[in-house]
Amino acid sequence: MPSETSQTLDRGLRVLRVLAESPEGLTVTELSHRLQVNRTVVYRLVSTLEQHGLVRRDARSRLFVGLGVLHLASGVQPLLRDLAMPVLRRLAESLGSTAHLTVADGEEALALAVVEPSWTDFHVSYRVGARHPLTQGAAGKAIGLVDVDEAAYAVTSGELQTGARGLAAPVRGVDGLRASVGIVTLDGAIDEDVVAPQVIAAAAEVAQRLK
Repeated sequence: MPSETSQTLDRGLRVLRVLAESPEGLTVTELSHRLQVNRTVVYRLVSTLEQHGLVRRDARSRLFVGLGVLHLASGVQPLLRDLAMPVLRRLAESLGSTAHLTVADGEEALALAVVEPSWTDFHVSYRVGARHPLTQGAAGKAIGLVDVDEAAYAVTSGELQTGARGLAAPVRGVDGLRASVGIVTLDGAIDEDVVAPQVIAAAAEVAQRLK
């Protein structure tokens, strides 16, 4: 660890990360073992995080990420939208299709930013805040491809809306973010040779803007 960093803050952030990866919750002792940190130190860290609502304790004294994390996370969504919008706008105008940034929220895909092309007579209306299972639609399926090779993308037809076709690519390399960039269209079959490289490039640009 660089000498200028705070060991206490680092440990506190590690507590949150480990708890976020443990949906069944952990006891202080289990958390101590996971972190390889003295139980007394972990207890002090947890007590501090509890005071700020970032950790909660159930009736069995098992620890979970607290609702206070939601308040912190709510400030991230506008930032993601602002950084992604120029990329989505270029993608929508280039392909004449509705472009979107979709993020994983639990087991659901959440449309965080949407741009419709300005020059087409017909296009898919896809609203910000729309949700669907991660297992449906190109946007959700692409999120599951984060660990596959860089050219990976997902294509679907009619899974979320009759007649609509989508193609999406995962946003890679941004810690803590599971997301995809994609397009959705009503104009027949998608020409993957034309569309896929542009969507993959847009997803890569969004990732670069978020780093």
